[in-house]
Amino acid sequence: MKSSLSIIIPTLNEGGRLAATLGALPEGVEVVVADGGSRDATQAIAREHNALLVISGPGRARQMNNGARAAGGEMLLFLHADTLLPEDFQGEVEDCLGRDGAVAGAFRLQLVGEKKGLGLIAWGANLRSRILQRPYGDQALFMGRKVFFEVGGFPDVALMEDYMLVSALRQRGGVVLSEKSVQSSGRRWQSQGLIRTTLVNQLVVGGFLLGLSPDFLAQIYGVRK
Repeated sequence: MKSSLSIIIPTLNEGGRLAATLGALPEGVEVVVADGGSRDATQAIAREHNALLVISGPGRARQMNNGARAAGGEMLLFLHADTLLPEDFQGEVEDCLGRDGAVAGAFRLQLVGEKKGLGLIAWGANLRSRILQRPYGDQALFMGRKVFFEVGGFPDVALMEDYMLVSALRQRGGVVLSEKSVQSSGRRWQSQGLIRTTLVNQLVVGGFLLGLSPDFLAQIYGVRK
């Protein structure tokens, strides 16, 4: 019987984190690990946890789109490899998508780490998500399978794919924010510093709104397509 919800996890050398994420998921939920060519234990860990492993070229957008095509669920949830979902997330997804006018949703963000100030950053992300209806990928975006493919999935760009997808979804209806939180690693803020990471994030969004290409912005952010 087809599961009503599929979880798609894009990975690239996430062997140090993936086991905890997969181990926290309940049995019976379809999990698709969309790997971009990891050279560590990521693929082996996915198989050990009975996830459906889809191997594609690197690029988070491309990986998530390939994972979505392989998934069988009527609802899709895109989860980062370093993020833990809240309890009863399945019921929460169904409740959020069942609200009047809702086409997609995401969870509140809780950043996990030792740096002071992570709570403030998460507060700002949650405020943005609620007022502007613009959650980002680290908040575990979810939506119906049909609407995901109707809007064309994630644009195949090096960066801002989640921002662009949410923009397309907002033209179809509401993007709601759950009252429950995911626990996402604050590793980027910890390794690069709170102020620097926040400034880079804002510069990337601002540059995108001014018309700079995602490929150019990815060089600033430090990722490759």
